[in-house]
Formats: sequence, C-alpha cells, structure tokens
Amino acid sequence: MRISFAERMKGMKGTSVRNKLFDDPMLISFAAGKPEGKLFPADELIPSVIEILQRDYQEALQYSDTEGIPDLRSLIAEQRMREAGVRTTADRITLTSGSQEGIEMSAKIFVNPGDVIICENPSYVGAYSAFEAYQPSYVGISLDEDGMKMDELEQALKAHPEAKMIYTIPDFQNPTGIVMSDERRRRLAQLAAEYEIPVIEDCPYGDLYYDGDRHPAVKSFDEEGWVIMLGSFSKIFCPGFRIGWVCAEPQILEKYILCKQSSNLQCSTLDEKIAAEYMRKFDLNTHIEEVRAVYRGRRDRMLECIEKYLPSGVRYTKPHGGFFVWLELKEEIDGGELLIEAAREAKVGFVQGGGFFTGPGHENYIRLSYSFVDEEQIEEGMRRLGLLLKKYY
Repeated sequence: MRISFAERMKGMKGTSVRNKLFDDPMLISFAAGKPEGKLFPADELIPSVIEILQRDYQEALQYSDTEGIPDLRSLIAEQRMREAGVRTTADRITLTSGSQEGIEMSAKIFVNPGDVIICENPSYVGAYSAFEAYQPSYVGISLDEDGMKMDELEQALKAHPEAKMIYTIPDFQNPTGIVMSDERRRRLAQLAAEYEIPVIEDCPYGDLYYDGDRHPAVKSFDEEGWVIMLGSFSKIFCPGFRIGWVCAEPQILEKYILCKQSSNLQCSTLDEKIAAEYMRKFDLNTHIEEVRAVYRGRRDRMLECIEKYLPSGVRYTKPHGGFFVWLELKEEIDGGELLIEAAREAKVGFVQGGGFFTGPGHENYIRLSYSFVDEEQIEEGMRRLGLLLKKYY
C-alpha cells in the first residue's frame, strides 16, 4: 500500500521498555518501571466506586471541565503540592492523562522543528518519544551524584540562547536513580529566571524516598514562574487512572488547557471523582508510606544482590528512592546484544541503556527496575544476570 506519512513520523520510535522479548512467561524482567499491583488500595476503592455511582452516576459518567474537577485540583494543591514544598492553589493546576501527557504537551507548546531542548544526559526515553513528533534537537547535560551539573547547564544556556526549554527529573531520576541536591534545585530555578527559559520539572518519583526526607521541588524555589511542575498519581497510587497534573502560572497553564481540549477534551470524570473521594476519606500519605516500605526492601535486596552476584568491575548507582538502578558495564559490552542473550538464555530482562542518551554510543549501560518484582524474584534474576555477565569479565 502506497501511503505518505508526515515527516514527524520518521523520528518516532517505540519505547525500548516495551520489547517483545519480555513476553516470555519464564523470564524475570527488571525492565518495566511499573508499580506493584498488589499495593493498589482496592479494598478502599471498591466501595467508593459504588458509592459515587449510586450518589450521582449521571455526573460521574458525564463530560466535565478540561482542567479537571475542582475538588481534585484543590486536593492536589493542598496535599500533594504542599508535600513537595510548593504553595499553590487549584487555579494553577490542570489535570493530564498521567505526567506523560504533560511531557508531550510541553513540547507542543514550546518547541518548533529544529529547536533545542536541554535535558539530563541520560534521560527518560519516554520523554524523547514524546518530544520527537516536534522534531527538536537536544543538548545533553551530564550528571554526577548531585544531579544535573549546573556549571555545564549554564555553559549550554550561553552557547544556545535559542534553547526553548529545560527538561529534568530531579527526584530519583529515570534511568540513573540520582537525586538532584537542594542547592542545585535552587540554582536551576535561578538560571531559568536569569535566562528566561521554562523548566519542565517531571516529578513522578518525589514521594518515593527511602532514606532521609523528601526534597523540595525545584518549583518551590521558583520566584518568577519559569518552572512548570508535572505531577502524577501513577507511581504512588494507581497508574490505570491515568491522572497527572501540571502546576504552572495562569498564562502558561492556559496553553496546556488548550492542548488538552484539542487532544482528548479531559481526563475521565469517574476516575477523577474516585481519586478525590479516596483523598478525602483516607490518608494518601499513609498509603505511600506502605508503598515505600515495600520498594525500600526491594531496592535493598537488589543492591545486596549486585554485590553478591555481579562481577566486581560493574559500576552502579545506589539510589535513595524511585524504581531504578543504573549499571555501567565494560565498554566493549553492547547492552542490546546482551539483552537478547539474557532474555533467550538466562531468562532475565532489563532495558538497554543506549536509548537514554541524547546521542549515539553508551551502549554499555543497562537499567534495572526493582519495583515490579518481589524479593525472591530479584534474588533469582540477579543470580542469572550475574552468571551471564561473568562470561564477559
């Protein structure tokens, strides 16, 4: 069939996380950064769904405001944003279909073909996928143990005054698990104001800290409105609701609302009402504490197993939260080829690392996720991976 597609489709690719190799039922997969389904609060949610539908099914199943029902937006402002150190109100929040939609809309709002996006290097592959339809170019900023390097960022801003936005995941970054220091968060907000460039602060993991306290959002240091914060219930509550949010100044938020209207009109009214009902009746922070305890145990087990089973030459991050551990292998190892061998022979899966970078190379990195596998599976999967890797060391 002869059919002509738009130029933008040439750069769009499927995410490496959704690989057919992971369909093998015998495979232990450290690939998907999914929350553990057993932790969803079904016992509390089921009665709420029934109550909502019995109380007013017509309203719950009807269209509603593009920006989301006022009740839920107020609860997000009062509870979730306050936890992040941000004082805001419902009129500065609009709902999105997960933070992924917020990422995509950010590119739609700010980026023309050929425009520069500055981001961490490596960064979230799903963000690249969302950005690619708008045909940008990238300037990657290196990370160290304190996150994005601010001196390197400032040099990039001077060299690329035409850059349209900065994209960052400051909390337990995907893929590295690194957390940005408070000092650098403050500096990032200052640089955004100084160079008048929007910062897209993607925060799906901020509540998932396992050591110490939560870090304040970059948005909490924002005095002039250049920081646009994306939040989500997907990692801390229920990803199937597909509820995220954008927190921004009104003149910016208006553009996100217009994008939402033209794309899919709104999020699910019923799901919004369910989330709001839960937040009114129950303490979401208590649920998050329970979730953290499970993931902390899995994080600890994976780090123990790296020491126990993997060759000593493997370098890796030691995350204080989030879902991921980032491994650097010998330079001659190709993560893509290793994945095929691991899936077919060792029956263990992971995500190859090259796709997380802004340019070619870096194929000797892999990402491991511990969120969706129990501790016994982590032990066995890491044992299998260790046996495979020892062939190369």
